[in-house]
Amino acid sequence: MQTLTLRDYQDRVDQWVKQHGVRYFGELTNLGILMEEVGEVARLMVRLYGEQSFKSTPRTREDLADELADVMFVLACIANQTGVDLTAAVSGNLEEKARRDHRRHWQNPKLTS
Repeated sequence: MQTLTLRDYQDRVDQWVKQHGVRYFGELTNLGILMEEVGEVARLMVRLYGEQSFKSTPRTREDLADELADVMFVLACIANQTGVDLTAAVSGNLEEKARRDHRRHWQNPKLTS
């Protein structure tokens, strides 16, 4: 499998939307869709890793991967339609977290004991 960068992914999502989806949904509609997709991830996580059980056919980690990919798709749509370069955003965010939280988690007794 070929490596896919965030930029490549954003471009592929843009191509998909133009070819199959006609156009992007509005930003607020995509926000609602994102919340729905995150809710599906949450529902699956509490059943796979939490105490809740499945009501019908159990789902798997492959299902979780698919739901996470749905979240990524909608995130890429929102980034594309609002002009956000996810590569730059993620890179800057990680740098900020490293600077801000350099020692914070090591000093958290809940994580180190």
